Amino acid sequence: MTTASPWLVARVAEVRQSTPHGRVLRLAVDGWPGNLAGQHVDVRLTAEDGYQAVRSYSLASSGDAPLLELAVDEVPDGEVSPYLVEDVRPGDELEVRGPIGAYFVWTPERQESVQLIAGGSGVVPLLAMARVHALAASGAPMRMLYSVRTPDDAFYADELNALSGGTFALDWAYTRSSPAGSARPAGRVDAATIAASTIPASENPSVYVCGPTGFVEAVADLLVTAGHSPDRIRTERFGGA
Repeated sequence: MTTASPWLVARVAEVRQSTPHGRVLRLAVDGWPGNLAGQHVDVRLTAEDGYQAVRSYSLASSGDAPLLELAVDEVPDGEVSPYLVEDVRPGDELEVRGPIGAYFVWTPERQESVQLIAGGSGVVPLLAMARVHALAASGAPMRMLYSVRTPDDAFYADELNALSGGTFALDWAYTRSSPAGSARPAGRVDAATIAASTIPASENPSVYVCGPTGFVEAVADLLVTAGHSPDRIRTERFGGA
């Protein structure tokens, strides 16, 4: 029987507003065992009356450093995300448990083409992969398609744009409002977007898709229709079924 990871105290080291409704948090965690790009943690909050709430968040950080990074998009009627986005301050303490997940990970030893597809805050674990790809100076072709409502809703936009070039390519899909000069009109990711902005199925890439449940299911269907093998598509989703 597998023993669950222990809960560790996480001190909030830094908070940064990233979007109008989202924050990036850095947490200092003594005893953190390290994690791979694509893994996540459970975060636990405890109220003064003892009530506890636990939610899972993907990590934008990886490696052995005890400073974890996650990005939180506020769910207005949520129990945890409003506190993390609106109220938490440097010096506050939370609890974390992890790392969790061995399926949705990427390591630079792999040399096949990699397609990343993100919806909203689903970019977080995929950013971790892009960071490791750049740090390792990987020769594996990596491409990311990032779907967001508007440019203001994108997490890590400046960093992603800076990473773009060489063996990492970045494509944007705006669903509500596109910036001036954008070649693609605003709209949901569709078959034409997959054809124009992703590595073709003929190259047999590994594909990672992360985002809200509806987005992930729609994109996975589009990929299979475009000829990608289902066993080459890894998905991670959040939100209602």
